[in-house]
Amino acid sequence: MPKEVTFYRTYGCKKGVMWELPVRVWVHKPRRFIEGALARAAEIGMEKLLGNGELSDAEKERFRSRIADSLADDDSREEVFVTFDGDPKGETFQLTNAEGSSVRTDANGLVEGVLRLSEERAQILLQRQHSSHGWLSCHARVDSSQAEGRIRLIPPQGLSVVSDIDDTIKITEIPAGKEIVLRNTFFREFVAAPEMAERYRELGNEVAFHYVSGGPWQMYEVLAQFLFGERFPEGTFHMKNVRKNLLEPETWKDLWTLFINGSEEATVNQKIQQISQLMTDFPQRQFVLIGDFGEKDPEVFRRSQEQFPTRVQEIRIRDVVNDRAQNQQRLAGMTIIEAETIIEGVSQLR
Repeated sequence: MPKEVTFYRTYGCKKGVMWELPVRVWVHKPRRFIEGALARAAEIGMEKLLGNGELSDAEKERFRSRIADSLADDDSREEVFVTFDGDPKGETFQLTNAEGSSVRTDANGLVEGVLRLSEERAQILLQRQHSSHGWLSCHARVDSSQAEGRIRLIPPQGLSVVSDIDDTIKITEIPAGKEIVLRNTFFREFVAAPEMAERYRELGNEVAFHYVSGGPWQMYEVLAQFLFGERFPEGTFHMKNVRKNLLEPETWKDLWTLFINGSEEATVNQKIQQISQLMTDFPQRQFVLIGDFGEKDPEVFRRSQEQFPTRVQEIRIRDVVNDRAQNQQRLAGMTIIEAETIIEGVSQLR
């Protein structure tokens, strides 16, 4: 069975005279028979958990498509090679670590490495691709399989937006409880938060967008297709690592963090670390942080502001439960985005 490759959208940052491009690629194969059995078992478990009778055919199909990446068979020890579209040299790049040694996929089929381009090579590629706003198209190849990737070369100076996803730009209804969140995540059509795509586009094409989410990387494909289909600006993704290979010690560490310490704490730490990395990679850029009342976004953003006090231009919070009236101190100094009120899982325009 041929391998499948996922190339996650990423960025390039200037380090001295070179561009450094952190790259994340996943290599896997579908497991048709096993996936079908596991998906059916998951459906039965969800039906019991939701407690509202049998799922419809449409809900079952949607559910299977959204958990497919969680059931795939990961390919380890694979070498990943990257080529840039329109490259006059036709050069093939291999991912390396910080020390310059080549890297291969781990037990979860993942490889994270760095590509490096000189300023001259970067400009040639941008010109050959007739690039808009620094985006480069490329391909990751493993044996005979490949996937398209997108990398934005972001200038050292300018404005960057860090945006949460759930209940910030996509309606998830976290305050409505676990059942509603599960239905909105796995069984219902995704719904964009009203007016948020327009707000983001109004910021201009030169603004760099980074989507930082507490959702697992296994949801990347469906989220990217939805957000860009809703005309949110193209941006990079930064999500939660949830390993699947039970033979890998780090998998048990992930599960321990999620189930013993709680997923909220894991999400807080993940977001703080990822925002910190972005600000470290772009030490001269200004940042606007946009989130919502849930998943501790105000607390995460305030800690980022304390860590980088001259770098955070503004914090904007989409307040869907009128938290500014009930907990003014929590949102002190932050810009409030008028939003929807959630009442028993039903979004009603304020």
